[in-house]
Amino acid sequence: MANIVYTRIDERGLHGQVAVSHAPYSGCNLILFANDTVANDFNQQVLARMSARGFDTRFFSIQKTIDTMHKAADWQRIFILIRSPQDALSLVKGNVPITKINIGNMHYKVGKEQIHETVSIDEEDKNAFRELIQRGVECTIQRNPSDTPINISQFL
Repeated sequence: MANIVYTRIDERGLHGQVAVSHAPYSGCNLILFANDTVANDFNQQVLARMSARGFDTRFFSIQKTIDTMHKAADWQRIFILIRSPQDALSLVKGNVPITKINIGNMHYKVGKEQIHETVSIDEEDKNAFRELIQRGVECTIQRNPSDTPINISQFL
């Protein structure tokens, strides 16, 4: 079984805060950026690797993540980075063993409600989070590892 040590939703992708704070906190040795766009965009991968600060990195589509997660080596301690709750739900529905999600940054856009300094959600996001919670996944807002986690269910 895959050793997933951390899963984070962050629309900004793989950037300094992830590499400097969350990755070391998680104890990971591999950051898997699961995103269909980034999996096919070499330039975004180059920028993300520059931010990774020496962490081994992979860039998989959502489907490739689902298809290959069960093949992870026992020594891999995997940090899954995704950009949306919809991607998280796809992974969970695909039997990727995610039990907890850290929600870091979901930017404000027209039609979204700001529920935290760094998190804005719309009805589609709420529905994805509701289903994740229904499937037993703990979803908490936590910009930095030192912040107190806030359960998102109070905003749904």
